Amino acid sequence: MFLKRYAVLASALLLVTAIFVGAWAQAAEGPVIRGLPDFTELVEQVGPSVVNIRTSEKIKVRNSFSGNNGEDDEDGTPDGMDPRMLEFFRRFGIPIPNMPNNPNAPNGTPKKTPSTPQEIERPRGVGSGFILSADGFIMTNAHVVEGATDVLVTLTDKREYKAKIIGADKRTDVAVVKIDASGLPFVKLGDVARLKVGEWVMAIGSPFGLDNSVTAGIVSAKARDTGEYLPFIQTDVAINPGNSGGPLINMRGEVVGINSQIVTRSGGYNGVSLSIPIDEATRVADQLRSGGRVARGRIGVEAGAVSKELAESLGLPKAQGALVGRLIDDAPAFKAGIELGDIIVKFDGKPIDKSSDLPRAVGNTKPGTKTVINVYRRGKMLELPITVVELEPDEPKAVKAMKPEKIEKPSTPMHPTAAKLGLMLVDLTDDQKKETKLKGGTMVEAASGAAATAGLRVGDVIVAIANSEILSAKEAEGVLARQDKSKPIPLQMRRGARGGYVLIKPDPLQK
Repeated sequence: MFLKRYAVLASALLLVTAIFVGAWAQAAEGPVIRGLPDFTELVEQVGPSVVNIRTSEKIKVRNSFSGNNGEDDEDGTPDGMDPRMLEFFRRFGIPIPNMPNNPNAPNGTPKKTPSTPQEIERPRGVGSGFILSADGFIMTNAHVVEGATDVLVTLTDKREYKAKIIGADKRTDVAVVKIDASGLPFVKLGDVARLKVGEWVMAIGSPFGLDNSVTAGIVSAKARDTGEYLPFIQTDVAINPGNSGGPLINMRGEVVGINSQIVTRSGGYNGVSLSIPIDEATRVADQLRSGGRVARGRIGVEAGAVSKELAESLGLPKAQGALVGRLIDDAPAFKAGIELGDIIVKFDGKPIDKSSDLPRAVGNTKPGTKTVINVYRRGKMLELPITVVELEPDEPKAVKAMKPEKIEKPSTPMHPTAAKLGLMLVDLTDDQKKETKLKGGTMVEAASGAAATAGLRVGDVIVAIANSEILSAKEAEGVLARQDKSKPIPLQMRRGARGGYVLIKPDPLQK
């Protein structure tokens, strides 16, 4: 009896030990390998909400044989002849063949009836879309419906509807169309913040016109910077022409993006697909549905990136912000006192980590909003009040560029430190100061050596060196003489209506 109990106990102990060792070994080897996902339920769930979109446009053409009194068309081609064919005959010296309306051709028989342009409808393109609501609102790409006079929507059950374009926004490539229907299946929108790199996603669309095609892959990257207003979702889901406007779907059956672009050298899928995040698209779609257009904020600046090297030379804690390279005259930024060369580090209390953050933050601000903007200028942080205005289709002119003037030889002595850096500097004239709205500065008369390598050109105006404002060539020489020649020297400069920084790296052989 004792031996039997001992045997049972020993067996149980061995089983527990085996389970523990197996679990430990599996944990040591890495994550549990599961089977590939099954997308069949997702297709059944979301598929009926995805539509095919075909567009057409009306164009005016002239009947080739209607005649125009023997005259050439507007492009110089004899009436009734394809211009490409005419070029072929001319290039190879072949006589122009008989045309019913070409008096210059042998045996030509010109007609006297005037030609009348005729309006015809021709197919324009094929795309995809997905139903937002049961009453027929559909989201797609703006480029799918751009220029279309007619939009035809086909559902998965083959019902067809003529759609009305509610609105389209080219900047984000989002459009909303409406069909006259009710009780339609519609998609569920997901949370892009929960989307993770490496997560499985699926696309449904009409590549090359092949309706309801399903492809799948994983999220390759989030917040991919390729557009002015949008941080794209990058995937390896197969996307081709015709997929545009279709949904990107997560494993919960939620739409997390609109398939919009591909990165390709061949014109077809090359493994890099880009989708508009659904939260950004929804923000645009809501405005399109309510007013047919999108109202965006504008402050009137163009800004570039701040490199790590520039940040270190200027004393910024880290490479962040947007470097103001251009100001629009009389725009909010100009009125707020922002200057060329300022680095915008915050807008409306939101950090600006990279230059692309600025247009998004401003664009998403309601026009008329009064807020503050934080800039780094010559070693100091400034907070400036600013009022956002609405982005216009055509922005006003930039601050006028300084007209080049003949530069007189400097009457002041040569500046030895500047000369070692390859710079010959002269003071601005009173007229130049007035035109550029600068109270001072020094102009580059010649640039060679380290200065030329840094990118300085004749006519550039230096307004600050190493966070010190420069009013004259003499001041520039003094500041340059005090710099550590083993480190890059930051020069804030103006070139016409644009401004920025260059970093001069002194030649170590120069004494």
